[in-house]
Amino acid sequence: MPAPSLLARLSWYWMCQCAGWGLVLVLQVLNRPSVPGYAAPDDVRRYVLVCCWGAASGVLLSDAWRRILKRRQAAGARMGWGAVLAGVLVLGIVNTMTQLAGYIVIRPFGPVRGVSWLPAALASWWCLHLMWNVFHTAALSLRRANRLEAETLRLQVGAKDAQLRALQAQVNPHFFFNSMNSVRALVYEDRDAAARMIDELTSVMRHALQAGAHDTVPLADEIDVVRAYLAIEQIRFEQRLRAYIDVGPGLDTVRIPPMALQTLVENAVKHGVEARPDGSDIRIHARRQDDGVAVIEVANAGTIQALSGSTRTGLVNARQRLALALGAGANLDLCEQDGWVRATVRLPEAT
Repeated sequence: MPAPSLLARLSWYWMCQCAGWGLVLVLQVLNRPSVPGYAAPDDVRRYVLVCCWGAASGVLLSDAWRRILKRRQAAGARMGWGAVLAGVLVLGIVNTMTQLAGYIVIRPFGPVRGVSWLPAALASWWCLHLMWNVFHTAALSLRRANRLEAETLRLQVGAKDAQLRALQAQVNPHFFFNSMNSVRALVYEDRDAAARMIDELTSVMRHALQAGAHDTVPLADEIDVVRAYLAIEQIRFEQRLRAYIDVGPGLDTVRIPPMALQTLVENAVKHGVEARPDGSDIRIHARRQDDGVAVIEVANAGTIQALSGSTRTGLVNARQRLALALGAGANLDLCEQDGWVRATVRLPEAT
């Protein structure tokens, strides 16, 4: 496992703490009061030390307040704004008293005299701790929103994967059932042909089992499965099945859900070849349009009305798997044109 990056190891809370209270320190130093008779370098250094004292106490007090908030949250008792404002008042008073102790001990301007400075000091520290609570609450809300979004996305991806796996699980039994029916029919007619069909079926089964672990596979692999499937059906239908496959250059690596193309070819054989006494041509064309979209077409002679008695489970399954695996940019259309039924798959350029 790779070591976490430096940013991942850093605590963003402490980075913000140091940056925020460091800014307070800088502003205090820049707003040094002008006190007659106190401008020597030693006086300035003592004043800077008092400012550091106040900023450090701000860091410690705000961190202690954060721990209280975390314990309340862990106990399931959320703190309302009234309690937060009360906490801000207490934090401001304690921070003022702490910095006063610094003035008394370090004495940058000599002995502390009078209390005219007290209201302004209290107001300043109250404002600082109120701002700290506002930023802290906003940061927690943002983090919770990001976590919720990430969890929602994770659940959506998990649901999508589960649905895709369920749809893929429907394909293989459907295909194997039809193929075994073909083998059964040949066993009594031509044992050698049945043996060849079993060999081809074994190749298809191997691919289906291996591809089932992936959402998509290269088009070249799907074409290999289709060729094996057509070889199986060629044994069964002989001259009634005439297959033509034309794949354009550069399309071998186009991604497609496993067994999706085979499902369309299987439908074409069932409703085109098997349903017609003279059989049918099965034409498979793959090309890339000028806009970069890959188009795969499976055509067979016949009419869409011939599908009226079909549940069209294969087509519905293929549409859903395309949408789940490749997004809304992938779609499947079925139309009838010039005595041909054409199933056209359009895949987005990104595939």
